[in-house]
Amino acid sequence: MAHTASHTTMSRDMEQCIQECLNCYSVCTVTAGHCLDLGGPHASRQHQTALLDCARACQTSADFMLRGSPMHARACALCAEACRACEQSCRSVGGSDPMMQQCAEACRRCAESCERMAAMAA
Repeated sequence: MAHTASHTTMSRDMEQCIQECLNCYSVCTVTAGHCLDLGGPHASRQHQTALLDCARACQTSADFMLRGSPMHARACALCAEACRACEQSCRSVGGSDPMMQQCAEACRRCAESCERMAAMAA
């Protein structure tokens, strides 16, 4: 029988990870539009891909955890990888732009949380 999680049996670590993923998804999605408005290296295919890969991975990871999928640890591992890449991209093109700094920090927090979730299931 497949493992199912409910809000009463979900660990605090998992609840925190879900929140970090949802926040990072939101921040990366908004930042992608901000970067398109800025143009230049912010609008490059490489940076936009990093932002949107991260946003989608975060959304998927949160979904897997919310549904209690037994594959959530694998989704979290991928999410952490995407978040680390996005954090690096935001820091490299962002300079002192506050939104880019906020995005990089959201990615860092989400990556750390997802790494913990992936390690717990290993």
